[in-house]
Amino acid sequence: MKTKFICLILTLCFAFSCDKKDDFEIVQVATPLVMSKADFRNSVEVSAPQTIQEVGKIYAYKDFIFIGDVEGIHVIDNTNPETPTTIKFIKIPGNEDISVKDDYLYADSATDLLVFDISNINDEVKLVERLEDVFSVYDYQMPIEADEADYSKLNWEDDIIVGWTVTAERRKKRDDERFIDFVSDVAVIESSTGTGGSLARFQIVNNYLYTVGSYEMSIFNISNLSQPVLANTHYAGWNIETMFEADDYLFLGSTNGMYIYNLNNPASPEYVSEFTHWEGCDPVVVDGDYAYLTLRGGNACGQLESVLEVIDVSDKANPTLAARYALENPYGLGIKGNTLFVCDGTAGLKIFNKENPLDLNMIKGYNDIQSKDVIPLQNSLLMIGGNVLYQFEYLENDIKPISTYSLN
Repeated sequence: MKTKFICLILTLCFAFSCDKKDDFEIVQVATPLVMSKADFRNSVEVSAPQTIQEVGKIYAYKDFIFIGDVEGIHVIDNTNPETPTTIKFIKIPGNEDISVKDDYLYADSATDLLVFDISNINDEVKLVERLEDVFSVYDYQMPIEADEADYSKLNWEDDIIVGWTVTAERRKKRDDERFIDFVSDVAVIESSTGTGGSLARFQIVNNYLYTVGSYEMSIFNISNLSQPVLANTHYAGWNIETMFEADDYLFLGSTNGMYIYNLNNPASPEYVSEFTHWEGCDPVVVDGDYAYLTLRGGNACGQLESVLEVIDVSDKANPTLAARYALENPYGLGIKGNTLFVCDGTAGLKIFNKENPLDLNMIKGYNDIQSKDVIPLQNSLLMIGGNVLYQFEYLENDIKPISTYSLN
C-alpha cells in the first residue's frame, strides 16, 4: 500500500512538473550597466588621438573631418588631403551625431546637448554649454541578440545606460508578443556650417538646429551660438533613422518609410506627408524633384531585399515611387551634380549617372572596398568604410583616389 502511495505521488509530481515545464522557456535577457548622470556628465574630456574602436558617422567642417566612435569623436586635420592627420579625441559618452556652425560644435550626449567652442581647435576645444535632459530618447545600444530587457534596477531619473550584460534565463512564457524598444544612418559648397553624411540625424538650417531620435524631433534656436535654446519638441514619426534638408523641407528616413516636413515656421516644422515602404534601414538624400533612398534588408532592419528607391517628390503632399534598383548591402549615399554615389557596404561603392532619375545608369563600380557613407564636397568626395577614410578627386564619369587613411 505504501509503495502504491509513493508511486502515485511520483506520478502526480511528474505530471505537475511536465505541465510547469511547458510554461517556461530559456530567453536572452539584457540587463543595463548604468552610470550616475553626475559621473556621466563629468566624463567629457579632450585628449590626444586615440585608437578608433568602431567607426561611426562622418562630418566635414572647413579643413577638418570628424569621425564618430563608441565614446566620442576623432578630429582629423585635413588641411592636406593627401596626408590627413588625427589631432584630437573628444570623449563624449552617449554621442551619435554632431553639427557645426561658425566654430561651435553641437553634440548629443545621451539625454543632453553639448556645445563646444572649436575656434582654436588645434590648441584647445572648450565645452561652453550643456543643456541637460533635452532628449527624452537616446540610443541605448541594446544587444541585438536580446529577447527581453530587465530595467527593474534602473533609476530613469538619475542613471544613464552605458552598456549591457546578456544572460540566458529560464522565464515563464508570455502569451503576448514580446516588444523590445530598440531606440536606435547633394553636393554642397563649404561654408560656416559643416556637412554631414546621409546617416546624420542633426541638421542646421539658418538659426535652427534640428535633431531627431527614434520618434521625436527636437528643435533648438541657435541664434546665440554658444547658448542654444530648446524651442520645440514633437512627435516626428516611427523608428526615425536619418534626416536630410533640401529646399526648406526636412526629409526623415525611417525603417518603414520617409516623412516630409516643411520649414515655413522654422521653430515648428509642419508634417506634410509620408511615403511608406516595407521595413528596412533607410537613409535618404534629395535633389530637385526626386528623393533617393536605400533599403537594406537581411538583418535587424527588416526584410530580405536590398534596393535603391527613387521617389518623385515634386508634389510634397503626395510622394510616389518612381523607380527601384536592386542592390546588395546598401548604406549611405550622396549626390554631386548628375552623379549619384551609393555605398553598397561589402559590395563596394557604386557610381550612377542620374541625368534621368527614372533610368539610372551605373557608370562605375569599386567592388574591392567596403563603403558605409559618403560626403560629396565641392572639390572632393569623402567616404568611410571598413575603418578607412577615403578621399577622391572628381573626374568625368569617375573618381580618382587622393588618399586612403586607416582609422585604426
